[in-house]
Amino acid sequence: MQVDSALHIGLQGFQEAQSRVTQAAQDIASQSVSDSSVESINTQDLTRSLVELKVAEHDAKANANVIQTASDVLGTILDIEV
Repeated sequence: MQVDSALHIGLQGFQEAQSRVTQAAQDIASQSVSDSSVESINTQDLTRSLVELKVAEHDAKANANVIQTASDVLGTILDIEV
C-alpha cells in the first residue's frame, strides 16, 4: 500500500466517521427538543443514536491513527532518502 493511499483512506474514513457523529448528535438533540417530557422519549431510538455516536467516535480515532501512522512512515521515508 502506498503512503498517499493510506493517507487518503484514513482521511476518507475520518470524514465518514465525523459525518456519522454529526448525524447521531442531531438525532439525539432533535429527540430531546421535540419531546416535551421524559416519559415520551423513545429510549430505543435514543440508545441506538448513543451507540452510533460511540461507534463513530471509535472509528474516527482509528482513522486518526491510520493518518498518524502514514504520516510517520512518510517522514521516515523522507529522512532515509535525504
